[in-house]
Amino acid sequence: MLIDFHTHVFAKQIADRARDALIAGVYREQGADYRKGEQLNFRELTVKALLDSMDAAGVDKSVCLHIATKPHQTAAINRFAAEIRAASDGRLCSFATLHPADPDWKTVLDGIAAAGFSGIKLHPQFQQYAIDGAEFRRIIAYAVSLGLLVLFHAGADIGLPPPYYATPKQISRLLRSGIDGSRLIAAHMGGWQQWDDAERYLVGTDILFDTAFVRDFLPPEQAARMIRAHGAEKILFGSDSPWENPADTLLFLQSLDLTEQELSLITHENAERLLAGA
Repeated sequence: MLIDFHTHVFAKQIADRARDALIAGVYREQGADYRKGEQLNFRELTVKALLDSMDAAGVDKSVCLHIATKPHQTAAINRFAAEIRAASDGRLCSFATLHPADPDWKTVLDGIAAAGFSGIKLHPQFQQYAIDGAEFRRIIAYAVSLGLLVLFHAGADIGLPPPYYATPKQISRLLRSGIDGSRLIAAHMGGWQQWDDAERYLVGTDILFDTAFVRDFLPPEQAARMIRAHGAEKILFGSDSPWENPADTLLFLQSLDLTEQELSLITHENAERLLAGA
């Protein structure tokens, strides 16, 4: 069993435009020669392309994550998220989203919970609000009180400039505000390209990590150390597909000399526990 807890899709009519914009952001931030000659993504951003890639990589279920970059986008994005969930025969589990500037944030969260979503996705870098600021704190606290999971981008972003809105230190301040960390998932092993600080501030807390888009960036010895120190029961397999092929993510994890039990927890048992009933 393999569950990918971090994937992305867009509605067919905007998928190509979204892909082009995301890739342009990478080249803008990393330089025009970044990974020259390599494809930055291995599939289109459509639902069909995700399902096809899952078949090729042996993924049984994926969690699709969506981001509202403006408050008015929330309703349409969440409708799309619900459609994906309903049309995929259980293979896709979409998280809903909302924007921290939405004046009706509480009503939106009530609707998300009532619609049966397992969680929400937030992206402080795209949304440009600090994860430990008042806007996100109230959203996260209320979402957790409704039984929702909260998965959010952590650390730097390959296609976006500083300042950073969800550093490990900021996340640790969020946890100290009294929010239940066991319902929070800090993507990219607690902070993309900020893993020393993730070890310092987050490893050993209740928060969960996913493994999305770390294979080519996080040194294997540090990855293994973080997993063992934090606990495999708090790590979720995530590829960040289409940016990383889940088959490659799995090979990376298998190279870390983890036990079969640790791999089983990371690749599916933890996700099954969190998504029970989804």
